[in-house]
Amino acid sequence: MLLDYKNDYEKISMGLLSFDPDLKDVSRLQDEMDWYQSEENHKLYLWKSEETEDIIAVIGVEIGNDMILLRRISINPSFRNEGISYKISEALEQRYPQKKVMGTLETASLIIKWEQEKSKKNEQQNLIADEKGEG
Repeated sequence: MLLDYKNDYEKISMGLLSFDPDLKDVSRLQDEMDWYQSEENHKLYLWKSEETEDIIAVIGVEIGNDMILLRRISINPSFRNEGISYKISEALEQRYPQKKVMGTLETASLIIKWEQEKSKKNEQQNLIADEKGEG
């Protein structure tokens, strides 16, 4: 579940962000946190596991006029390869239905995979709907 960032989540957010090799240095990590809190269109979100109720990921986005730029995503290593980035992308799209979810050089591959999976699901749903219409 996508949660809005609150100051109460600062330590967990910093802990999750520190999994990113670029943010191992504490001063660099603090600069990153400050950047997301400095502008209205910079947002941090957290992802809460529906199974464990733990906060397992932090997401940094920049909101533009017609797009949401996924700048940073950091998932607890224990929860990687479980489709969390797909669920996060879906949640961002639902939160901002009028905007296109896009990625940076670092996150573009995640967005591309998500769009491909979403396209496959839509095709499968259309095939099922067509088959039901023929019956």
